[in-house]
Amino acid sequence: MGELVIKEVLTRKDRRDFIYLPEKVHKHEPDWLPPIYVDEWELYDKKKNKSYQYADAILLLAYRDNKPVGRIMGIINNRYNSINNEQHGRFCFMECYNNKEVFHALITRVEEWARQNGMIKIIGPLGFSDKDPQGFQIEGFEYPLFMTAPNNSKYMPELLEAEGYEKKVDLVDYLGKIPEKFPLIYEKVLARVENNKEYKIIEFASKKELKPYIIGVLELMNETFAEIYGFVPLNDKEKTDFAARYLPILDPKFIKVIEADGKLVGFAVGMPDISKGIREANGKLLPFGIFKILKESKRSKKLLMMLGGVKKGYRGKGLDVLMGVKILQSGINHKMDTLDSHLVLENNTKMRGEYERVGCKVVKKFRIYQKEL
Repeated sequence: MGELVIKEVLTRKDRRDFIYLPEKVHKHEPDWLPPIYVDEWELYDKKKNKSYQYADAILLLAYRDNKPVGRIMGIINNRYNSINNEQHGRFCFMECYNNKEVFHALITRVEEWARQNGMIKIIGPLGFSDKDPQGFQIEGFEYPLFMTAPNNSKYMPELLEAEGYEKKVDLVDYLGKIPEKFPLIYEKVLARVENNKEYKIIEFASKKELKPYIIGVLELMNETFAEIYGFVPLNDKEKTDFAARYLPILDPKFIKVIEADGKLVGFAVGMPDISKGIREANGKLLPFGIFKILKESKRSKKLLMMLGGVKKGYRGKGLDVLMGVKILQSGINHKMDTLDSHLVLENNTKMRGEYERVGCKVVKKFRIYQKEL
């Protein structure tokens, strides 16, 4: 067995090795979910990904016998550290075969890099923001993988814990049937809110109708997500880029917003689970992959709840219930039968309570780890 070499990703060929290593690691797992590769090329491109303007980052590959056997990314999110008065580095997008030596070499190199840059703690897996896959999955491997969540092997958290990492925070994923009949308390809340002329719920039938609201939704997201662990507010350019990137795959039927006095005060975004389409396309949009993904969007029976927020001062009035029920009703009209919460922070007791109220159960758990440097 040849010598293990850790190399920084500097060339386009290096980046290709970095991007396509996971499909080699997971090639014997038929249910593994590839990323959308066009997004991967953009994610790791310092010229295209605006996150590099406020974050320092390093990409590392482990080679043995000139073949890539592991990868890791290190990040110092200067904007987040400044806002939260922290000196924390991050690691993310880590992949390797089940090999302690490779894992140790990669994680140690990122720790050294973070320490050399003045960091006193390292957190991960955590990307540029909470919009990137976060944590290692630690429970629920028998359930299907889904997009924008970690797709790690079972051995990864074990190897990390052996390096002295401890729990920082867990995220959970709820799964359940979309209720045919809503709890009585929801019916009462709905009746009260819908009869209140102060609030106007807006639903969309087309992307043309939705487009004027996207930037406003992202501005409200900046405001309402400020307290969420790992969230970094988007600047104006990022809002525009984010809107352009996600508008093509959003289904307007599963987006609801609420206005009060002509101002946006609440939003909720769901979408059909297109994971099966991404798998059939092998993560490639061209030449025909996009059609497989769009086809899955139309036939998917699972509704993923992605984002939602209500402006301070309007919370506790049932607006979240109103938007949630409206999205579920759209799912029912779309012949969907399954509800997936996506990732919910374990201490978000209000949101967890709502999923449990409609009969959903935790099926997966993801963990973000920490270590003093």
